[in-house]
Amino acid sequence: MKFLIINGPNLNLLGLREPDIYGKEDFHALQRFIYDCCVEEGIEPVLYQSNHEGAIVDRIQEAYNKVDGIVINPAAYTHTSVAILDALKAVRIPAVEVHLSDVGSRESFRRISYAGMACVGTFAGLGFEGYRKAIRFLKEYLNSQQ
Repeated sequence: MKFLIINGPNLNLLGLREPDIYGKEDFHALQRFIYDCCVEEGIEPVLYQSNHEGAIVDRIQEAYNKVDGIVINPAAYTHTSVAILDALKAVRIPAVEVHLSDVGSRESFRRISYAGMACVGTFAGLGFEGYRKAIRFLKEYLNSQQ
């Protein structure tokens, strides 16, 4: 099983960016955590991060017929990107949305998730652990579809 793990804008600044919201661990620590979670579950991870909406859309499109599932933290594009929503819908690769913070308890505009409309599940407010839960959930979901 192979998963594409996408992290959107500003996640590369973890540890610097609002540590009271996103924590003090850096992006490299997140990548190591994700990689280790995937290996523990017998999943081959493909890690990707971009600050550019079109690059994320391109990467989703390139994943067609190459990965079994997508775990995506679209970050700020969660609330604005119909393009990412459309790309996820187009490729029809089962996807799970992740957010480090509890977006539902933050500013009202963060309660809208376009990407989430194309996802089979969402995990928010669990920090790094949300990725583990998303990976396990997606693996179980895919196994149940066989």
